[in-house]
Amino acid sequence: MTLTLIPWIAAALYALAVAALLAALRGRLAVQHAEHLALGLAAVAVVLHGIGLWRALWSPAGIDLSLFNAASLLGWLTALTLIAAAVRQPLHSLGLIVYPFALLTLLLAQTLGVPTATMVPVGAPVDIHVIASVAAYAVLGLASAQALLLAWQESALRRRRAGPVLGFLPPLQGMESLLFHLVAIGFVLLSAALISGWLFVDNLFAQDLVHKTVISMIGWLVFAGLLIGRTVAGWRGRTAIRWTLWGFVLLAVAYFGSKVVVELIIGQGA
Repeated sequence: MTLTLIPWIAAALYALAVAALLAALRGRLAVQHAEHLALGLAAVAVVLHGIGLWRALWSPAGIDLSLFNAASLLGWLTALTLIAAAVRQPLHSLGLIVYPFALLTLLLAQTLGVPTATMVPVGAPVDIHVIASVAAYAVLGLASAQALLLAWQESALRRRRAGPVLGFLPPLQGMESLLFHLVAIGFVLLSAALISGWLFVDNLFAQDLVHKTVISMIGWLVFAGLLIGRTVAGWRGRTAIRWTLWGFVLLAVAYFGSKVVVELIIGQGA
């Protein structure tokens, strides 16, 4: 196996994992068998994705976190987190969203990713901020995927057209509990990312960083409000879904929005 083929094999395995889950959703494959098959395929895909990602990210000058490399890293870490958690918790259904996302980011990095002059130096204190940020995005990305599945489940139940959905997804109450569990973990990681940013990132409110900082803080407030609302007012259902998705959208805009402007718009115009 040549190294250049590794990412493409990973992409194929992600696609097969999604196909197994869709077969279970349509009643063509036993749910338990499909979950085990998808988990095995995705686990191998994650290993191969990681190998290809390491080759793309690592350089003597530091870690290349250009737009598509950063997206591929997020996709990989989200899939890795899901696989690790799915061993002990009923998270397999999240693969319907997470595995296609990992596949898409992998393909974009392979076809459109180009090295940039911006590198994250290895061993610098700012690495703590970078690691905490990516981990927070991964966990909150899982929470957003869970929110989308929860919205789908609630809609199917209201229309009384659940069909195979009820057999594929965990009970509604369990889905909601899992959503808030993921949000709480992601919120802690996001807090660590913001605190480390204040400590280790120079000129956090400089012109090229101020929008990212401000929008990230608004996202933090959204997730804080969601957790407080859950504790104080018992928020659930559509309210929890909307707040989770809005919070993640803000974080995505904060990080990837700036990269799109700098690397794709300004970079092409220069």
